[in-house]
Amino acid sequence: MPLLIVRDNIIRMDTDAIVNTANHKPLVGSGLDRAVYEAAGWDELLLWRKSVGEIAVGTSVVSPAFRLSAKYIIHTVGPVWCGGMSGEKDALAKCYRAILEAATANKCRSVAVPLISTGNFRFPKELAMEIARDVITAYLAKYDLAVYLVVFDEESYGISRDLFDHVRSYIDTHHVRTAICREYEDNCCIESCDTDRRWGFIPPQGTLASRVCYGKADTNAKTASNTKRYSIKDIVEELEDSFAETLFRYIDARGLTDPEVYKRANLDRKLFSKIRKNRSYQPSKTTALALAIALKLSLDETKDFIAKAGYALTHSSKADLIVEYFITQKEYDVFKLNEVLFEFGEPLLGSKVA
Repeated sequence: MPLLIVRDNIIRMDTDAIVNTANHKPLVGSGLDRAVYEAAGWDELLLWRKSVGEIAVGTSVVSPAFRLSAKYIIHTVGPVWCGGMSGEKDALAKCYRAILEAATANKCRSVAVPLISTGNFRFPKELAMEIARDVITAYLAKYDLAVYLVVFDEESYGISRDLFDHVRSYIDTHHVRTAICREYEDNCCIESCDTDRRWGFIPPQGTLASRVCYGKADTNAKTASNTKRYSIKDIVEELEDSFAETLFRYIDARGLTDPEVYKRANLDRKLFSKIRKNRSYQPSKTTALALAIALKLSLDETKDFIAKAGYALTHSSKADLIVEYFITQKEYDVFKLNEVLFEFGEPLLGSKVA
């Protein structure tokens, strides 16, 4: 099952389990811990907590959810950041592994997880995100579990600033280039159009930009008269492979298995099974792009692949430009890509639970 990033209050999540960042002593802490106690029922949860005693850093324990809609609360104690030289990274990774193992042991199908230790414990958000992603994706490669990484507000989420700045620069550059070529096409130069063509921008048909880019300035009526005419029968007989057929041809050619592909694509197994069973399956654009990332297709291959589902990459879409950036950089980690999409407020790839 997929890893999904959502912006919400974790105590409102409709999942089998939610994760609480607990105090290591049987006391009510601040922040999320206090909010969980208030929502679950202060007296009942505190009585249970005292019966457990201390919880070691990097471990987790499971309680009933009491008044919450979830079935369980998984309590974990994260490390306090002391500069990174005291085993904090390993301790945080142990927290996430302990949470996931506890969820599986209690037969949970879904769990809502916060970015642990990034509040009062001062763990750097970018590093915490990286550790959470690595541990969760490694776990999901072996187990079926829907994991919701819950972000409460803008300040509690963090991705690499370098990556964010590179993507933003890429978006700005291509938005500007596309706008100039469309707005001032009489001054459009071949060099800039060639650049746009390499990045997938196709000028509107019939414009001077399209004639310069594709050498159509000297077209005449003779070209049209020589065009081959097709009957409906010809067209039907020459139909290309469907999206699903193309997908599974790629999988076979690359020697991949279905689980490898749907996990790389951040897709639910049941949804992937629907594609496998239905030759004419019509995926969403986010699903089609997620599968292109999972297959590690080039930019041209991606365009051809999603076109079979009726979609195109366009420079008028910020999400498309972000996907394009990752493909051109040969960066095929859908989870890392989704972090950037989330940061820009765009729909995530895959992330469908059937």
